[in-house]
Amino acid sequence: MLARALPSIFTVGNLFLGIMAIILAFHGEWKHGAIMVIIGMFLDGLDGRVARMLNTQSEFGKELDSLSDVISFGMAPALIMYTSFLYQLGIMGWIITAIFPICGALRLARFNVKPGIPGYFIGLPITAAGGVLATLALYSEMVAGPAFMVLGMLFLSYLMISQIKYPNFKKLGIPRSAYWVAPVLIILMGWMAARFPEEFPKLVFVPLVLYAFYGVKRSVSRRRRENGDEPIEEFKP
Repeated sequence: MLARALPSIFTVGNLFLGIMAIILAFHGEWKHGAIMVIIGMFLDGLDGRVARMLNTQSEFGKELDSLSDVISFGMAPALIMYTSFLYQLGIMGWIITAIFPICGALRLARFNVKPGIPGYFIGLPITAAGGVLATLALYSEMVAGPAFMVLGMLFLSYLMISQIKYPNFKKLGIPRSAYWVAPVLIILMGWMAARFPEEFPKLVFVPLVLYAFYGVKRSVSRRRRENGDEPIEEFKP
């Protein structure tokens, strides 16, 4: 019984951390809210793998995962951005805040009903987009003016609903014997977040941004090849 419920426990844990991130954001502790989102990302990566390992995949688990993702990686990062600096923009800040979770919900709905491409996601996964956005907020105090942050948020929103292909690492198999490492990693991440609250989220920011731009680069290169715009070496007799 516990084995069947284990994936959902990870999913609910992810949802719990998303709610905590929202509460922290409203209390002005949005930096700690970003840490909640990052740890939630790790739990989100575990639930599907554990379900496949235990052969307990279900429609219930799939829907619960999507609903949790809208909260943890849609609403929570958007509100972190709002409480960190978007509140200064008035009603425009409200609209920009709403766009991100809306695009995230559209992306998840498409994922649930439309057959995908084996080994790839269509559009930037909301988990990665939410992780980038939550950690991007940590740089808001270093940027002069909100334009860069707003454009970054809108760009991430577009990537989620785009047709750009991203590698799907969730299908990578993990040996059953290695799953004991999961609780150790969760404890380790919690300790690092408590010990290095400023540096820990910024460390995660870099690989997430590289992943987001990797899909864009591949898409641009593919279109250039299709249009015959790839540079051709000059002919030398």
